Amino acid sequence: MYNDLIRDHYANPRNAGTIADPSGRAIVRSPVDSDTVLMTLKIESGVIQDVKFKCMGCAVAIACSSAATELIRGKPIDDAYAISKQQVSDFLGGIPEQKMLCSNLAPEAIRQAIDNYRGK
Repeated sequence: MYNDLIRDHYANPRNAGTIADPSGRAIVRSPVDSDTVLMTLKIESGVIQDVKFKCMGCAVAIACSSAATELIRGKPIDDAYAISKQQVSDFLGGIPEQKMLCSNLAPEAIRQAIDNYRGK
């Protein structure tokens, strides 16, 4: 059902875990099921130096979170803030349309973690 890249990011998630004393953090829950993502960021000089996630959810939720962390590491926070669900899906070679809402939570978690950083 899922392509090889989705299965790889699910089986071997990149950047899983949490950052101790993060610059920004956020928890985002799916509006339609129990998928949940915790995103922690280490930001220095306006650049995402490190990013980690924890995800309780389906294979696509984990794969999307893993892929999103790969997309923003080393990027300026404004670029990371602009990441879209479609960019994450494209990076993974496409995800099923029904999973865009319930499982592609990482872009929102990234924005909320950056907002948390900016609010400090």
